[in-house]
This record gives sequence, C-alpha cells and structure tokens, in this order.
Amino acid sequence: RTWFDQAARKTRRAQARKAKAAKLFPRPAAGLLRPVVRPPTQRYNMKLRLGRGFTLEELREAKIPKKYAPTIGIAVDHRRRNKCVESLQRNVDRLKQYMSKLVVFPKRSGKKGVKKGDTPRSELPNVAQNTLKEIIPIERPSKRIKARAITAEEKEFSAYKTLKKARTDKKYYGAKMKKAAEAKKEG
Repeated sequence: RTWFDQAARKTRRAQARKAKAAKLFPRPAAGLLRPVVRPPTQRYNMKLRLGRGFTLEELREAKIPKKYAPTIGIAVDHRRRNKCVESLQRNVDRLKQYMSKLVVFPKRSGKKGVKKGDTPRSELPNVAQNTLKEIIPIERPSKRIKARAITAEEKEFSAYKTLKKARTDKKYYGAKMKKAAEAKKEG
C-alpha cells in the first residue's frame, strides 16, 4: 500500500475540521463538555481521560438543572455514579469554570427574546469560538522527577531487611501474643 496521498489527506482533514467548526459556530468545535474520569482496571486507573457525561449529583452540586444542561452543551450520563468526593469535586469545579466562561445567545431578537441567564447583546458581536480538542483541557501532572543526591537515610535503608522483618513478625505474631497473655496472667 502506498501513502502518496498522506499530505493531501492531512489537508483534507484540516479543511473538514474547519468546515465543522464553521458549521457549529459559535458553539465549541469539540462538541459537548465532558467530565474527567479514571479508566477502569488497575492497569489504567492512574490516568485521567474524558468520560461520557456528568452525573446528576455533579450537576446538582454545580446548581445546574439536569434538563437545562444538554441545552447549553453539557453532556449528562444518568448511569454514572460518584464513588469518591475528589472526583465529584474535580468535575463540579470543571462545570463551574465552564459556566463562568459560557456565553448564551438569546433565542429570539428583540426585548422579549432575552431570558434570564442570557449574555447581554453588547458582548455578543465579538465572541470567539473555542477550537480546542477538549473544551477545558485536563490538567495532567508531569511525571518527571528531578535528579538529586541520595541521602544517608536512603543509603542505610534496606528493602530486603525490612521485608524479612515483616515476614518474621507475621510468622511469630500468634506466639508473641500467646506469650504476652501468659505473662499478663502470671504478673
């Protein structure tokens, strides 16, 4: 298989992205706002990625009605559950950040078309479109560790000895307890 069309395909993709963004204007080119989740299984759960939609609890915490959320570009997933406070808080902060930057266009022209929560008409003409891959990028901490000198404490430490001690302590735990109980009875 030849790849002579690789450069042309790259151009075609870029043009398709631009056309899609123009069609979606003024909405974000990335589509709906999605939550930050941890992938399942031990192999991947140290990573962060975008999920399907925000839970109803996250929307409640951010004070966004569940029926209103999809109308302003927020994905909702009624099946997902929050298992810890940290992830809940992370997504609530994400929603609040989105709401602070959100520009809602009035549905109809004139005075009666403006609803509560709509952006004033003076701010509408110079609205820029969000063309990022993720509407709000995920903050991924860097894994690089700076080189440093080894401390005396680290030089002294022996992983083998520590494990061996733990193993023997576990082995003789019952006998130790028995001995302690007998000493208590006598004393």
